[in-house]
Amino acid sequence: MATAEEGVIICGMVRGATLALLLSIAFAAPLAAQAPDAAAPETAAPAAPRSMTGSWEFSNADREKTCTITFRNDNAKVGKRVEFDPGCAKLFSFIPEIVGWRLGDNDFLRLLDAQGKSVLEFSEVESGIFEAPKPGEGILFIQNPTDLGPAPKTAEQMTGEWTIVRRTGQRVCGLTLSDTAAGEEFVVRLQHPCDQVVTRFAPATWQMDRGEIVLRAANGQAWRFEEGEDSKWQRVPQTASPLLMVRK
Repeated sequence: MATAEEGVIICGMVRGATLALLLSIAFAAPLAAQAPDAAAPETAAPAAPRSMTGSWEFSNADREKTCTITFRNDNAKVGKRVEFDPGCAKLFSFIPEIVGWRLGDNDFLRLLDAQGKSVLEFSEVESGIFEAPKPGEGILFIQNPTDLGPAPKTAEQMTGEWTIVRRTGQRVCGLTLSDTAAGEEFVVRLQHPCDQVVTRFAPATWQMDRGEIVLRAANGQAWRFEEGEDSKWQRVPQTASPLLMVRK
């Protein structure tokens, strides 16, 4: 049994421990109030809904056939309303079939006929660039026109009288890029006299390919000209004696 003196000592120890505990709680409380809640999860802002409304460029892969498609936000008989500029139906025979559009799962963009079936189904291959295969047309594209440069020249724009010259301006040959069809290309007519560099090549047809003028000989050999400064078209790749095509 503890003596009175031992009881006093034990009582003092208990009081001291209690006081120390109370002081530690008092000092820790403000610190705890100031510390950030590390366990609270960060909430990400919800992604903005994808919008297609507005006007976009509709084209084939080479962009020699381009027109405007406009997506509306109001409901149509199927999906939402879609409009094409008048020139689209002249370039793409299937355009009159399309009466609506829908942006589905995984951002697949569907152009729909009157029964709600997909005439074209586009997938987004880059931000703001959609592509879809179409039998007889190849790959078709829908792109934001603000992200594109000017459309490449068409064969209709290039038809007419031209002169091939050297870099110095010396005339080499005159030629006509006609609109007379020769298969999938058009007839070239030379205007003599011509330098032998042209007569040996003997261009017979021409076409526009990926924005370039292509002159082709009967044996399949081709010269390509790309548009440069001052509406001059330079043969590519360059040779030791560069040639230019200049409209008369």
